[in-house]
Amino acid sequence: MQVLAYSLPQVKGKELFMKSEEMLNRLKELSDSRIIEGMKKAGINSVKIFGISTPKLRKIAREIGKSHELALELWESGIHEARIIAALIDEPSKVTEEQMENWAEDFDSWGICDGACAALFIRTSFAFDKAIEWSARAEEFVKRAGFVLMACLAMHGRRADDDLYEKFFPIIEKESIDNRKYVNRAVNWALRQIGKRNLRLNKLAIKTAEKIYKLNSKSAKWIASDALRELNSGTVKRRLSRPERT
Repeated sequence: MQVLAYSLPQVKGKELFMKSEEMLNRLKELSDSRIIEGMKKAGINSVKIFGISTPKLRKIAREIGKSHELALELWESGIHEARIIAALIDEPSKVTEEQMENWAEDFDSWGICDGACAALFIRTSFAFDKAIEWSARAEEFVKRAGFVLMACLAMHGRRADDDLYEKFFPIIEKESIDNRKYVNRAVNWALRQIGKRNLRLNKLAIKTAEKIYKLNSKSAKWIASDALRELNSGTVKRRLSRPERT
C-alpha cells in the first residue's frame, strides 16, 4: 500500500477525520512487535505503540507534507508513532502556547518529549520562555522538556545572543539535584550543548559544572563530571577556537 502525500490546510471536518483515520490504518499495517520490544527496552513505554522505525516515520511525514490540522488530529489519537508524525508535520507558526501546554501534559516517554521539542517546539516563538517555565515543573517529562528545549535551542539557535543562554545556567545548577533519570540526563544535555556554542559560553558552562559538582547530590556530581569531561576535551576546545566560532 503506497503512502499518499497530503496537503491539507483546506481540509475540514469529516474529510480531515477520514484522512487521519487512513493514516492511522497505514501506521497500524506497519506495526512490528520486534521494534516495540526494542522501544520498551529503551524506556519508551507508551500505552499505544505500533512499533515503527524513525526513518520510516520521517519518510511518511515528508510524503504527507505540512498540515497543522492533520497534526492535531494525529496527536489526539494517543498513538506514539502518530504523535511523532504530528510533531514533524505541524506548522510552527500556527502552534499556540495552549497547544504546547496540552501536548506537554500528554508526554508519556522521553521519545515523545524529545521528538516534539526537537522537531516542532524549538521553532515556535515560545521556545525560550517554555524552556524556563517547564524546567520548574514537577512532572518528569514536562520538566525534561524544559531542558531538552535548552539543549536543542543551543544546538540550532544560530542567531540567539549569549545572554539568552546565560539565563539557563542558574536553572541548570538548581535542578541538577533532581535524581530522576529522564530529568538529569536532559539537564546534563543542556549544560553540554550550551557549553559547545562558543568559547565564552564554554567557560561559563565549565564554571557552572564546577559549582554543580560541589553540591551534595549524586545526580549533580554525575551531571558535572560528565559535562566537564566533554567541555574540557581537546576536540571541543579545538573546534571552538576556530576563527568562525569565536
